[in-house]
Amino acid sequence: MYKHIRLEKSPEAARLILARPKHNVLNIEMMGEITAVLSSWATDAELKGVVIAGEGASFCAGVDVGEHSPELVDQMIAAFNGIFAVMEKIEVPLIAEVQGACLGGGLELAIACDIIVAAREATFGQPEIRLGFFPPYAAVRLPKLIGPAKAIEICTTGRTYSAAEAMSLGLLSRVTAKENLAQEVEEIVANLKAMSPLIVRLNKRAVTSNLDKASPKALAAATDLFLKVLMKTEDTREGIKSFYERRKPIWKNR
Repeated sequence: MYKHIRLEKSPEAARLILARPKHNVLNIEMMGEITAVLSSWATDAELKGVVIAGEGASFCAGVDVGEHSPELVDQMIAAFNGIFAVMEKIEVPLIAEVQGACLGGGLELAIACDIIVAAREATFGQPEIRLGFFPPYAAVRLPKLIGPAKAIEICTTGRTYSAAEAMSLGLLSRVTAKENLAQEVEEIVANLKAMSPLIVRLNKRAVTSNLDKASPKALAAATDLFLKVLMKTEDTREGIKSFYERRKPIWKNR
């Protein structure tokens, strides 16, 4: 059905695999495929987590340089930004499973996820400056993740960072041996599968909806969500009941 990606999906979790040899470099057609799939998953109320992974030696080495040409750049940027617009609509955790090169647009795709798990051999960077570009999404997202000073360093030096360095910067959630990468990601997915999909969504919303608010307003909004939405769900009542009855909860997703 798709030329540049592969999909694996169960009722509770989905996996999108970048599959454009040799290094999963993004082109306009591939970005359209990614957006179409993620758009369909954004409305799936049963999902509890989404994994984005890369096939082969690399996660993603960036966006096709040829599509930065004057006749294609408007279409390319629209396709690229479309991915991030739909990723923001996905209410469950997005997990990037990173091996090998995670560079340029590949790093932007990874940092748009909520959780990044990387192999020790993975490398990270925004090398666009070497070709006379800057990374638009990274320029907005990186300062929120690691602060403006480190974001400027990454974007203006174009240097490549090891997984250990990326972890120390705060970009990554976990670093593991390459042979254990899929297992590490699956452990996260397994934890999500044990939860109520509704409560997973509310937990993510409590974080993401308050990022740009001052602390008093953020806490007030999170408290409002807790009292007026969370505490009125059947699944929260079931969670409390199952705790006292010493059994696994039976989630109803409502």
